[in-house]
Amino acid sequence: MRSKNQSPINIKIIILGLFFLLFLLVIAWSSYSSPRPNSSPKAENDDLSDSSNLSTDEEEPKPSTAACPSLPLTPTCTKIPPSLANALVHYVTTNITPQQTLKEISVSLRVLEKKSPCNFLVFGLGHDSLMWTSLNHGGRTVFLEEDKAWIEQIREKLPTLESYHVTYDTRVHQADGLMETGMGDECKVVGDPRFSKCQLALKGFPGDIYDVEWDLIMVDAPTGYHDEAPGRMNAIYTAGLMARNRENGVTDVFVHDVDRVVEDKFSKAFLCEGYMTEQEGRLRHFIIPTHRTSSGKPFCP
Repeated sequence: MRSKNQSPINIKIIILGLFFLLFLLVIAWSSYSSPRPNSSPKAENDDLSDSSNLSTDEEEPKPSTAACPSLPLTPTCTKIPPSLANALVHYVTTNITPQQTLKEISVSLRVLEKKSPCNFLVFGLGHDSLMWTSLNHGGRTVFLEEDKAWIEQIREKLPTLESYHVTYDTRVHQADGLMETGMGDECKVVGDPRFSKCQLALKGFPGDIYDVEWDLIMVDAPTGYHDEAPGRMNAIYTAGLMARNRENGVTDVFVHDVDRVVEDKFSKAFLCEGYMTEQEGRLRHFIIPTHRTSSGKPFCP
């Protein structure tokens, strides 16, 4: 999820545009949900009676204008939430910008606009993490990162992000063997990854991660661009397993860097081409339904 070759100015404009759009949505929601004052019985009677019966001694009540409270945001207040304000300031004052393109980000943004606030699990911690947290304002966004030193560096700058250190014991050059393993019957059993007999299932996350039903899962880590890197084989399989094991509903799963062999083959095999809804650039979007409510449902449609 860390940036490499980028165009800082263009992507900065993109990020600012996204946050401005989100701010407008917050204002629109706040205005729409604001309660309208109820008409008094006196006003209703006046509307029904003849104009000649109106009292000249009574004055119409003047609406009170309550001051906008500080926090938390109330339905009558359009003050920008602090998480969005912090994100705007962060991206305005830095030359380091997210790695995904505007079109790729827009795929996840459309889902977040429908589902947020929600539970959003992200494999990877990077320069786009504050953006994802802000776009899921009011929900829970969690980041799983392989590099402990990188976590500490990000926490110094962005202490409000929820992130956890995780370890991977695989290497990209083992991908072919792991793909063969994943075709075994034990890897087609849907259940809690902690109790799976499949070698691909990740079991070292904090316990709370397994207990939450994640509405969105983004696989943009671990590192996978050289043979000795951990690769995303296990992360992709585990994301699919967690999606299938939810009690009900569906999970939107996104995989980035599908131009690489591992991300391409493993996303098709374990998130299933039949569940893939779109691909934009290097990002694929899958919608995976629960398998717990359908006994005998095939691993892939």
